[in-house]
Amino acid sequence: MAIYKCLCDLNRLRILHLLREGPLCVCHLQETLGIGPTRTSQQLAILRKHGIVEVRVCGQWRVYALPEKPGAALSANLACLQDCVTNYPQFAADRAKLAKVRKTICGPEL
Repeated sequence: MAIYKCLCDLNRLRILHLLREGPLCVCHLQETLGIGPTRTSQQLAILRKHGIVEVRVCGQWRVYALPEKPGAALSANLACLQDCVTNYPQFAADRAKLAKVRKTICGPEL
């Protein structure tokens, strides 16, 4: 049931959508989402607390990723999210912005 509490927030869904592309540094997520460092960290903490994302430290950066072996509920919901992406322009805009952010914001080599 906790997974649905995590998935009821648009910013957390946007984070999960971006992480489907691969691991990302907090600075890349923050800049792409445009929600500020505190809010980004809060959203990531909620996802991490419920095992929906994993974190590793690379030097001074924290890199977030989807679990290597997601549970059945997470896998099903990520598939559903992928199916819904075309209906919400924000997700496409996030992907385009992330491509630009990766070129301009420094971070760890991923």
